[in-house]
Amino acid sequence: MTASADALSLAPVRRKRIIIAITGATGVIYGVRLLQVLRDHADVETHLLISEAGMLNLHQELDMKRKNVEALADVVHNVRDVGASIASGSFQSDGMIVAPCSMKTLAAVAHGLSDNLITRAADVVLKERRRLVLMVRETPFNLAHLRNMTAVTEMGGIIFPPLPGFYHRPASIAEMVDHTVGRVLDLFEIQHALTPRWSGMKSE
Repeated sequence: MTASADALSLAPVRRKRIIIAITGATGVIYGVRLLQVLRDHADVETHLLISEAGMLNLHQELDMKRKNVEALADVVHNVRDVGASIASGSFQSDGMIVAPCSMKTLAAVAHGLSDNLITRAADVVLKERRRLVLMVRETPFNLAHLRNMTAVTEMGGIIFPPLPGFYHRPASIAEMVDHTVGRVLDLFEIQHALTPRWSGMKSE
């Protein structure tokens, strides 16, 4: 083994870095639950962003204060800090999840409007060909929404409306949320036991 190869083998393994943004759509429980689950993964480093509207929804839907949500993340960024580490492609991340994703944020990402750190970080993830998952929350969709989702998909992003599955017969809202969160984690190859795996249709 050469000296350079030996040094490479001794290099520390980088933790998986996941950027999580909570924006102003309903469904902030998805972002919070992602943070709660990933906090128990020692091999994952979370970077959190919360928009002003997202903070309002955290108060409205979960009665959570900013400090309580931020305590769930490894690193917290201010959405106005466009000079933060995650604003650069040289910062190595494994992708980004916007949970939930408002139609305003979707539109900004679709049109490349890096007007805050959330949309800039998403733009970086796309240009670096990393995984971007937008958990869009709106219904019904108008044509602008659909075209924006198509644009993001064509750029390589993943549109992931948090629609619960019922084949596992969830008994609570918490189980429905965990099913969706688990499916998102699957996209990043993060192991979990949040929901049972489909093993085929039951026979009579």
